[in-house]
Amino acid sequence: MKMPLRAGLLALALAAPAPLSAAHAQAAGPSAAESLFHATTLNLSAYGESKLSPDMATISLGVATEGGTAARALSDNAARMNQVLGALKAAGVPQKDIRTSGLNLNAQYAYEQGQAPRLTGYHATDQVTVTVHDLSKVGAIADATVGAGANQVNGVSFGLADPTAAANAAREEAVRALAAKAELYARASGYRVARLVSLSEGGGVEAYRPQAMTVMAQARVQNVPTTVAPGELTVRVDISGLYELTR
Repeated sequence: MKMPLRAGLLALALAAPAPLSAAHAQAAGPSAAESLFHATTLNLSAYGESKLSPDMATISLGVATEGGTAARALSDNAARMNQVLGALKAAGVPQKDIRTSGLNLNAQYAYEQGQAPRLTGYHATDQVTVTVHDLSKVGAIADATVGAGANQVNGVSFGLADPTAAANAAREEAVRALAAKAELYARASGYRVARLVSLSEGGGVEAYRPQAMTVMAQARVQNVPTTVAPGELTVRVDISGLYELTR
């Protein structure tokens, strides 16, 4: 049986591949990644900094006690920590700014050659982290807690309640530094900067940390108020950028 001529031509037309449109031809060309691979590029990094005074402090302190039994060590520890918490409250520190950061109980042993370890008692510690928003009270708060029974002061760190403005200033400085470095490298190598292809960021706040524990110990021995110097904070932002160069 012969196929009608018109039906045969229609079948042939449906089977034949359609010509590529301009859009399809462009899509079939080199990808953006391949084009960039064949371009002259410059990969650089830079940073920006913003220095300012801190507006908050964090004090890490605690109570350590020993007892013949685990219950006695914990009981004595709780009693002394309650006194410390009372001193913090009396100094005007709100409950929301006091956070328990560690609670430990450990058995203590005596070791003698040729003999089994001998239990001598228990050691209990309770650590709290205190946030202070009035920096003029940091020393007084530390003294009050030590006077109330705190016998461990692990340090003071300073920070910013809202580092956004300082971080943005550091970002702007970092971008300016990155652009200047790109122009320098391009000019030195006989090129010019065509465009910024990509930009990535990383970084954070670096806080100055004085040796607070040593200062406090000396202050208590000399019976003088503890003084703590906040110093200056540095907000640093690190960035990396990829530039395309051209002649």
